[in-house]
Amino acid sequence: MIFLIPSFSHHHLNSQVTFLSSLPVRSRKRLDFVNHARRLAEDDWTGTDSEEEKDGDNGSMDEEMDVETAKKLPRRYANQLMLSEWLINVPPDLIQEWLLVVSPVGRRSLIVASQGSTAAYTKSGLCVNRFPSLLPGGNRHNSAKGKDYTILDCIYNEVARTFFILDVMCWRGHPVYDCQTDFRFYWIHSKLQEEEGLAETSRRNPFKFVDLQSFSCSSESICDVLAMNFPFEVDGLLFYHKQTHYTPGSTPLVGWLRPYMVSDILGIDVPMNPLTTKPAYAGHQLQQIIEHKKTKTKTNETAENGCYELEHLSTPKEEALGCQGTKAGRMEC
Repeated sequence: MIFLIPSFSHHHLNSQVTFLSSLPVRSRKRLDFVNHARRLAEDDWTGTDSEEEKDGDNGSMDEEMDVETAKKLPRRYANQLMLSEWLINVPPDLIQEWLLVVSPVGRRSLIVASQGSTAAYTKSGLCVNRFPSLLPGGNRHNSAKGKDYTILDCIYNEVARTFFILDVMCWRGHPVYDCQTDFRFYWIHSKLQEEEGLAETSRRNPFKFVDLQSFSCSSESICDVLAMNFPFEVDGLLFYHKQTHYTPGSTPLVGWLRPYMVSDILGIDVPMNPLTTKPAYAGHQLQQIIEHKKTKTKTNETAENGCYELEHLSTPKEEALGCQGTKAGRMEC
């Protein structure tokens, strides 16, 4: 077993400060969620182009990009998803204040149902599909003349032709960005029960939309979850702080672990099964993540242009460890 960071270490205490400072605060500069949701739904960015161009001039990655490529980057729908960080420093209130969601293998998607059509965008803002759906505003029969629109955070599994719903930002024109996680989870679960046909494929709903269940983070609950049989291939575990608002960008208030990391990170005796079996590269991978966390803390590194730590630390380098095929799925939560 790999022992990580000792309790009450300086690094551990700093991590708790990070957790607390990341909790949402109301400020005069906070995002106007109503107008933001409306812009995403209507693709109406009037009055925001100057600010967008100003933001686009910043960041070292933009400076290194080819000029033509930078111009074509679809910025308006980019960086709209709340992204996780590795849960290396375990918060002391994990049992009381956090929720666990099991993530299926798939590709992260921003779903916008509005004006009689449903669009799926990648994390970087590229529209990869447009189709009808039974989501409010998602097809021409339920669009209510543009008044109803829905914005969801999903994982798309191509094999199952299913969008697994991680979170909700807006439902039927009512934004919930500034609501706490536990309310957002309750809200989307209750609203989906009111809609018929979303979990089935049909002419007006060619892709399924399925809610993902949340669990408590007690040791017993986590062990029960790891022993469950899921109707999808499990990619990993997401840990959401109950009080955090939906904030686009990378945040320590959403943690990420592979199932085989639970015993080392959380110190739990997990059931032995394929989910919890450690691959040969597990130890090296964990050390890479810890070193990255230390470097990130020292340099006060932040994510830019949608790139963040899970994208280059999800699996070790294939050429170094001979782990071809291990990159499938994750790196997008």
